Amino acid sequence: MTSESPSSRYGRWSIALHWLMAALLIATAAAMELRGIYPKGSDGRELLKSAHYTLGVAVFALVWLRMLARTLHATPPITPAPPGWQALLGRLVHGALYALMFGLPLLGWLALSAKGSPIALLWGLQLPAILVESRDTARSLKDLHEAGATAGYVLVALHAGAALLHHYVVRDNTLLRMLPGRR
Repeated sequence: MTSESPSSRYGRWSIALHWLMAALLIATAAAMELRGIYPKGSDGRELLKSAHYTLGVAVFALVWLRMLARTLHATPPITPAPPGWQALLGRLVHGALYALMFGLPLLGWLALSAKGSPIALLWGLQLPAILVESRDTARSLKDLHEAGATAGYVLVALHAGAALLHHYVVRDNTLLRMLPGRR
């Protein structure tokens, strides 16, 4: 492993946002996947749906902060530097993950708006509808949202797998740059 200097790691806020977003994405997916254990219309199912919507809004809000952090602070280099194709693939996966963190919450909001469903968040908050009601539009947007979520599972697995591969096989600082508490 390489030795660490302050410029070889992401900043404290970037690290905190990264791991908070990871937890939010897991919780968002879990809320929607677990809703099936409750019958339609039940309080438990509605609570999990509201949790999913609320967590999705949190992801959408925090991804803006992550983008701000990315623009304000330089990305620490990977040492030793990976081959060009790996760097390009990493940038593409990161770009796709960011696109999903922006796009999936918006698609969900649009789909529920087109469906005419209230978008009830936790604590009694509600999002306004941003589209007119249309069953066909709602179905198409829901399908896109679900396909994006499935793609997100694959991208997150690739992202995590690559970090572990770099750490244990390549033995560079890719993962160390983002681990908390290692100053």
